[in-house]
Amino acid sequence: MNKNIQIALLAVLIYIAGVFSAFLYNNNDKKNAKLLDSKNTLVVETLPVIHDFPLPETASLCGEMIPLEVPRIWEMLDREFNITVWDRAQVFMYLKRAGRYFPYIEKKLHVKGMPDDLKYLAVAESALLTYSRSKKGARGPWQFMTLAARSNGLRRDRVVDERLNFERSTEAALNNLKRLHEKFGSWALAMAAYNGGETRLRKAIKEQRTTDYYQLNLPLETERYIFRIAAIKIILENPNRYGYHLSAERAYEPLAYDAVEATFKAPVDIMVIAESIGTDFKTIKELNPHFLKDFIPAGHHFLRVPPGMGTKLTAFLEQIPAKVSTAALIVSSRIEVEAH
Repeated sequence: MNKNIQIALLAVLIYIAGVFSAFLYNNNDKKNAKLLDSKNTLVVETLPVIHDFPLPETASLCGEMIPLEVPRIWEMLDREFNITVWDRAQVFMYLKRAGRYFPYIEKKLHVKGMPDDLKYLAVAESALLTYSRSKKGARGPWQFMTLAARSNGLRRDRVVDERLNFERSTEAALNNLKRLHEKFGSWALAMAAYNGGETRLRKAIKEQRTTDYYQLNLPLETERYIFRIAAIKIILENPNRYGYHLSAERAYEPLAYDAVEATFKAPVDIMVIAESIGTDFKTIKELNPHFLKDFIPAGHHFLRVPPGMGTKLTAFLEQIPAKVSTAALIVSSRIEVEAH
């Protein structure tokens, strides 16, 4: 192309760009003019004022005081508190699910003589979602990794994953926390070990020569962990103070079911069980999320069915002695009551 023609085209493009820029500038100027009153005085439109929620002057977790007088500690808790308190949808879901799962956890903690505050650890771990799964492969309401699950007595194989069984995983988690508390001497350290691992915590304690959790230099995830649990406790203990109003009837009710204890000598299809008692496949699967396949595997199991259907299931299982050797009905169980 001729050099003169190229120069001419470039000039045209520059001119067009200039005209377009002037148009945008004038258009914005007109919009800005709307902010001027008759005396050509700038009028600033006011936005709603959002006030910061202050932290309580003192805070504790599992009966152990958090040293908020230390600026670094105060800022750590303030960070987790603000992240949580302004996540409005999530906090409402915490409150709703707490109605379903807290009664069972509270009862187990009371029986074991453990602090009630440990229930907030489950919220921090999984938001009380029984099917929760982390990027690293932890699963269930208490977020057990596979090896940790097995070492704490939970079955984990290709057909059964008891990490997804709320009662079984709760029992395992609380027993683990109790053992960690006995080993490390404080609940803050026990929870830190639950999150970051015993070996790493023991090494940090030895190298840094302190057993005070708040003086230990730990991986950031573990350092934030205790403060996140504390922030959740502060908000859920007094939700009205932070603008959360949830009536009792809006909280989720504990799951109701009948539980049948049986020894299966051979696998039994879930669809066959569902049809035999007048329900559907999905209902049985959701009541028994720890069964990973479409059948109940051989072994001793507690099989949950909708309320009132336990006797039907027992009658059906008694008709297949080649596959089921024993069956005992536990009627009208709820998740907050001991089912087995």
